[in-house]
Amino acid sequence: MEDLYIIKIGGNIIDNNEKLDQFLDKFSELEGLKLLIHGGGKLATNLANQLEIQQEMIDGRRVTDAETIKIVTMVYAGLVNKTIVAKLQSRGCNSIGLSGMDANCLLSSKRNHPTIDFGWVGDIKSINVGFFESLFEQNIVPVVSPISHDNKGNLLNTNADTIATELAIALTEKYNVKLRYCFEKLGVLVDPEDDSSWLKSLDKSLYEELKDKQIISKGMLPKLENAFKASNSGLGDVEICHADYATEIKNFIGTKII
Repeated sequence: MEDLYIIKIGGNIIDNNEKLDQFLDKFSELEGLKLLIHGGGKLATNLANQLEIQQEMIDGRRVTDAETIKIVTMVYAGLVNKTIVAKLQSRGCNSIGLSGMDANCLLSSKRNHPTIDFGWVGDIKSINVGFFESLFEQNIVPVVSPISHDNKGNLLNTNADTIATELAIALTEKYNVKLRYCFEKLGVLVDPEDDSSWLKSLDKSLYEELKDKQIISKGMLPKLENAFKASNSGLGDVEICHADYATEIKNFIGTKII
């Protein structure tokens, strides 16, 4: 099977044009099949604050009411997604910007949590694997935004780490998938105040211990839950790293999920 790099970027990388450009320089030069998933950084929150639309986060996940889904769709599937695609095209990397509605590539259902109403938040139910295969066959790089749909005409805000995980699991039947979640830290930190305290590897037992001690920030919880789901689904290469090392093969620095 061919190797396929699935890379998710977020955090301060999206918010900082210089850092985003540096990442895209390296991503565009990565040889072979690749797929990019992005979050929205702080842009959606900043726009919501400007419009005086209150935002609520629960354990690192955004509660998405009727007004917020409009904002995140405009920012994630619009400004951020198309900016990244334009920058990749300028680097000679032929790409296409997607949201879940396009070619029905990401079908979700509205989250039904027993105690929390997350609003218009989606959980992935199916992936159009054949569509992604057709893009790879044409040497087109998919750039996926964190907006999906429920096939009932509703847009759903969907965690970008979750999308990366579900895509990796679905595509592992066709490709040798290497999944990397990238942000502004070197990896999972033992000491949140010390950027040099990153772990070379992390297993579930140590993760639970760090979580119980509240060492891991709430914003990292969804990322790590997704990383362990991917690893437990049979992916041999699941890593969390700084965007500078997103495309490194020999000189990789980051946390391997085991």
